[in-house]
Amino acid sequence: MRLTTKGRYAVTAMLDLALHGDEGPVSLADISRRQGISLSYLEQLFARLRREKLVISVRGPGGGYRLSRSNDQVFIADVVDAVNESLDTTRCSNKGDCQNGEMCLTHHLWSDLSDQIHQFLSRISLADLMKKREIQAVASRQDTRPLNGDDGDTINTINTERLVSKAPA
Repeated sequence: MRLTTKGRYAVTAMLDLALHGDEGPVSLADISRRQGISLSYLEQLFARLRREKLVISVRGPGGGYRLSRSNDQVFIADVVDAVNESLDTTRCSNKGDCQNGEMCLTHHLWSDLSDQIHQFLSRISLADLMKKREIQAVASRQDTRPLNGDDGDTINTINTERLVSKAPA
C-alpha cells in the first residue's frame, strides 16, 4: 500500500484549513505558503474536495475555503476517498486476478489489511488531529515562519505584532 502525494497533500491541506478556519475563509495561497504545496495542485485537490462536499468556497475579497461541516465530522478516510486515493494493498486493485488472472495465495490477507487501514482512517477526524500537541507545535512554527522563506522580509500577518515586539531596539 502506498498513499501517494495526492492523498498526503489532501489530508495536509484539509488539516491546515481546519486549523486556520476559525479566522474565516482560508485562501489556497495561504495553505500553499504554509505547507509548501503548489497552488495549482491545491486547486485540483480542492475541486475534488468541493465536489465531494467536504469544503465550501467563499468568493470575493477575503474569500477562500471553509470546511462544510465541523472538524469532528470530517474523517481522514473521507478526505482520502474524495481525491480518489486508493488504500488498496493488493497488487490487483482487489480484483482477485493477481496471479496470472487468478487470485494469489495472499490476496485475502492484503485485502483485509486494506479494509483495516480504511477503518482506522475512518475513526480519525480532523478534530482528533488538531488536539495533538505535536501537530499544534508544527502549526505554530509554520504560522511564525516568514511567508516567502527566502529573505524573511514578508512575515505572516497573524504573528506580526509578536515578531516585532521581539525585535531588538
